[in-house]
Formats: sequence, structure tokens, C-alpha cells
Amino acid sequence: MKCLIPNIGSTSFKYRVLDMPAESVLAQGRVERIGQPGGECPDYPSAIRTCLSGIAGPGRPLSSLAEIGAVGFKAVHAGPHNEPQIVDEELLAAMEEFVFLAPAHNPPYIAAMKAFQQELPGVPLVAVLETGPYRFMDEALTTYGAPYEWRTKYGIRRYGFHGASHRSSRERTQVLMGRKEIRHISCHLGGSSSVAAFRNGTVVDMSMGASPQSGLPQNNRVGDIDAFAVLHMMKKLNLGPDEMATLLSSRSGLAGISGKSGDVRDLSEAAKAGDSRSRLALDVFVHSIRHYVGSFLLQLGGLDVLTFSGGIGENSAEIRAAVLKDLGGFGIEVDEDRNQSIKGEGAISTDGSAVKVLVVPANEEIVVARETVAMVERAKASAQALA
Repeated sequence: MKCLIPNIGSTSFKYRVLDMPAESVLAQGRVERIGQPGGECPDYPSAIRTCLSGIAGPGRPLSSLAEIGAVGFKAVHAGPHNEPQIVDEELLAAMEEFVFLAPAHNPPYIAAMKAFQQELPGVPLVAVLETGPYRFMDEALTTYGAPYEWRTKYGIRRYGFHGASHRSSRERTQVLMGRKEIRHISCHLGGSSSVAAFRNGTVVDMSMGASPQSGLPQNNRVGDIDAFAVLHMMKKLNLGPDEMATLLSSRSGLAGISGKSGDVRDLSEAAKAGDSRSRLALDVFVHSIRHYVGSFLLQLGGLDVLTFSGGIGENSAEIRAAVLKDLGGFGIEVDEDRNQSIKGEGAISTDGSAVKVLVVPANEEIVVARETVAMVERAKASAQALA
């Protein structure tokens, strides 16, 4: 089956076409600055048409669009709808319901799904929810100290995100370690960052909560903050909920602390040049990662392997070194030469380290493609059983 896997951003659209189950890449590309000045596409429907025209036809990877067997989406938030499923009106309505909690993610995915329904009628569309792996977490770890009816009636609970990246890291790490029975902390560090803990392949805990704005401070999203601090500032600044949501989800995080960029590369350069607020932003970021690593180490009762994925996790030796500083008492010993020189996948721990530390580049598209094929096959089997 040939699967088209779109990766939807607020103003960007990346895609891969994978031949399954061989998992070979037949085509890939990206459309940037959608709906922005100077961009080539004014909206998602036109960006999707650009994508489709580039992958099918004479001289293209596919002879025609009829070869596409399914489209798989790395969808972000549909509340309690957290298992892989065929995109239908019920799922789209659930995603609409949770737009306020995922304002940067849900609207473009909803728009893209509707556009694909128009452009590829009859082709199954599958949503692989980023919250999916965390549906097995203990209820005590997903329940807030708020009225319980908030959970049962409105779906307010800890969900967790970055499911495809953490799952990719988990699966690859099990292969590299040569066994599935491992205690594993996965650090996905990028423009959006999170930490997850696995025991023998099952999620135990993760840093994000009801929304992608929680957990670690993100590029421009707030991360964890006392709810009453937010309420206090709403009164002080005379802000309504929508205005405060915009501030917390687009003008906070590392950019909010530094007053400049939220990009770790820019912050590192500025900090080296003596900018104290850029240094503070990096320190806050590292402290938050270490906070969750320490918490999850306790949850797991020890650790066998810790991994870094994502743009920062894979490329910033400085952040990796800061996160792992002085953890020898927990069995984590870093080889600084390996940490500085590594490119791509590999170990950065010493040969004698009790805990293996690995850089594992994420492959989210493969995870989504596998789930998409499995979902389509289940749907076909169910249809045949009812026929």
C-alpha cells in the first residue's frame, strides 16, 4: 500500500509517500509560508494540490493519484478520541471541540483533512493521534486536582503529546538495546519539547498535560505555570481568556523569557555574547528537562537508557551536556568527545556507563504509516464481515 503522510504546520506542509510494508520513501517535499506574504500557496487546499501534482503523473513517483491507498495524519488533539481512526465527521467535531487547547495545531489539521476529503474522494484518511500512546497511563497520573466532573464531562485531564516521536524513539531503542524489557526516558527536544518514560515499551508518564502548552517551556509556548499566576495576570492586564491564550501560546516560553528568539541556536549565540536573559532562558529549559528526568527516574525505579530526539536533542551537544551534568550517581556517564562529535544515531555515554545514553533521530512518518495501514486493514476486515 502506498501511503501519503502529510506533516501539517501552522504555515507549512511537509509530506512523504511511503511504500508499505517495505517502508521505502517514494517521494517527499514541502510547501512553506502557506497563506503568508511571499508564499506560493494562499491556503491549505492549494498547498495540497501542489503536493499532489508533484507526486503523481508522467515522470512522477506515482503514475496517478489512484495509486494512493491511504493518507495518514499525525493529528494532535481530539480529547478522548485517542486511538488511530478513520477521519469522519465525529473525529473532526472532536478536534473542533479541543481547538482552544491546541490552537496552533488543530485548525490547520482540520483544514487539511477537509481538503484531502475533497481532493481524494474515496481514499481512506486515518488520524494517528499524538495522544494515543498515553491512553494506557494510570488514572492517578492523568487526573488533575480539580473537580472530577471536569474530567468526566469536559475531558480535562493529562493527555500527553509527541506520541509519534516518542514511540519512534522507543521502538528504535529497543532494537539498539537488543531487548524490550528496558526502563527508558525519551527526551524529544525541538521547537516543541517533551519528556516521556517507558517501562518495557509501555508509557509510564510524560511531561505534557491537557494541552501542548504544558510541560517544558517551548519555543514560544509557556510550559508549566501556576494557574493562579495566570488568573492574577489576567486581572492585572485586563485580559480575557482568548487574549491570555494567545499570549501563553505564542509570546511566552523561551522567546518570552529572552525577549528575543525562542530558537535555542540563537539563544546559545546570544548567551555566549553575554546576553543574560538568553542564558536564563537556556537555564530554565535545561532545569525543566532535568526536573522531569529526575521525576521519571524515580517513577521507573532506575534507568537503563536515556535518548535524545528532535532538532535540539539531535544537534545540540551543549543542551545534552547540560541536561546530563553530574548524574554519575545515577549511573549516567557521558563521553564528552562522543557528545561533541556525534552526527545522527549513536551512543554518547561512556563504555562503562551503567545507563546507555543514545541520540536517536525521530522517524514519525514510519510510525504514522504503520498505524495507517493497520487501521485501513481493520476497517476493510470489518466491512467484509458485515457484508
